[in-house]
Amino acid sequence: MNKWIVVLLSGLALATAQPNPDAARKEVLAASDALNQALIKKDAAALQKLLHDDLTYSHSAGMQQTKAEVIQAAMGNTTTEAIDFSDTTVRVYGNTALVKAHVELRNSNGGKATTNHLNILFVWVKGPGGWQLVARQASQQPLPAAQ
Repeated sequence: MNKWIVVLLSGLALATAQPNPDAARKEVLAASDALNQALIKKDAAALQKLLHDDLTYSHSAGMQQTKAEVIQAAMGNTTTEAIDFSDTTVRVYGNTALVKAHVELRNSNGGKATTNHLNILFVWVKGPGGWQLVARQASQQPLPAAQ
């Protein structure tokens, strides 16, 4: 009988120890939105908090950046006008979350506007300071087939 009580109590403890996945998804999406706003506003302090020290930031053209390089580039001459997400999925695995989205990224540099249509995978980890981006991998969305 004592064995069953221990099993039951262990199950209850595990069930209550699991974070609420809906709450975690909302937290990750809020961190993602905060990152987008920090890039648009060129907010180095916010980027410092939202980007993990071990960041791997991969662009669709193959360029790789560290945390320091991402922050330096964000403060540069190119202005991010808008970052629009669609078809977003969030998967949370404990203190790690994967966010996959189609992203339309609109930039301007010296009066020249560009729009990139990307598929991006973001990897977020939750630490003592909250959710931080630890990896980003972007690829160009394929062009629609000619009809």
